Amino acid sequence: MRFLARSQETPMASYPPKLQQYLDDFGFMSSREDRVDYLIDIADEFQPVPSSIASKPYDEAHRVIGCESEAFVWAIDRADGTLDFYFDVLNPQGLSAMAMSAILDQACSGAPLDQVAAINGEVVFTFFGKDISMGKGRGLTELINAVVYQARRRLRSD
Repeated sequence: MRFLARSQETPMASYPPKLQQYLDDFGFMSSREDRVDYLIDIADEFQPVPSSIASKPYDEAHRVIGCESEAFVWAIDRADGTLDFYFDVLNPQGLSAMAMSAILDQACSGAPLDQVAAINGEVVFTFFGKDISMGKGRGLTELINAVVYQARRRLRSD
């Protein structure tokens, strides 16, 4: 019975390899402190959207609904059929949104669209733990959903 339950889960191998590497890294962390330190390091890698892509005030169509840190997402088509993702987080204290944005940028920009489209919002709990607040969890899940939506939209139009 356990085998059947596991076989019905979303296969992690279908995720972009860089995302899978992040998930594996976090899977080895048993301490909340280690997870928080690593997320802060990742948040330090966050690069806001360049002005060549978008400038403030941003078009509301790019806003991540439900994100308390006022996150925005852009998806730009590449010639090879993949996407480049760009993010901005307007709340300077939005470290979780910055970390999630940096992970999604590094993992999803240039990744095959079917792998990006397969990402499940449940990965938020792998990164941030099961005890994440409802509001933060919803906002980070919606950030992932915005990226997944863009990949699925491109796949439907092909």
